[in-house]
Amino acid sequence: MTEAPEPLRQAKQPVSALAGPYGHPLHPLLVTVPIGAWTASLVFDIASHVTASPGFLAQGSLWLIVVGVAGALAAACAGFLDLFGIPAGTQAFRIALVHMTLNLVVVAGYAAGFAWRYGSYHHPAAVAAGPLALSAACLVLLGVSGFLGGKLAFRYGVRVADEATQASGFTRPEAAAAPRHSAADSLPRSTS
Repeated sequence: MTEAPEPLRQAKQPVSALAGPYGHPLHPLLVTVPIGAWTASLVFDIASHVTASPGFLAQGSLWLIVVGVAGALAAACAGFLDLFGIPAGTQAFRIALVHMTLNLVVVAGYAAGFAWRYGSYHHPAAVAAGPLALSAACLVLLGVSGFLGGKLAFRYGVRVADEATQASGFTRPEAAAAPRHSAADSLPRSTS
């Protein structure tokens, strides 16, 4: 196996312990909080239109937006550290910048949605069409950003362990002690 070029090796290494150890970055773990909170928020928004008492759903959605924004800020810190590890001028760096920009737009959209909704917090009703549409649009943008984040990790290997490290997870303990046999060894032998 050939050794990875220097820019790829650089993108796999954490720039700080705050980004998580080698092969186990914190950013992908932290993004689950805003993704889950904002998805649940949209579900609450929609559900507020199909129940007789929509107030608790509208209020719950508002607080899920807050949880999502707080989680996104924590994920952004770890993601920003990972961005520093990607060499500037590369395709991976350009995709990371678009990924980051989309995420910042999404956070700003949810913060604006919170401000829009907060005035009606003490007089809850079904979530209005405008804030509901804003949440849906933000979630679509988040999906596009997530696709780009997946491309960074799974196509370009940003912060993913090298192939030799990955291969070590596929060895069997008994295989290391047993003699190696090829498929040809199990074929019947001719006696002629």
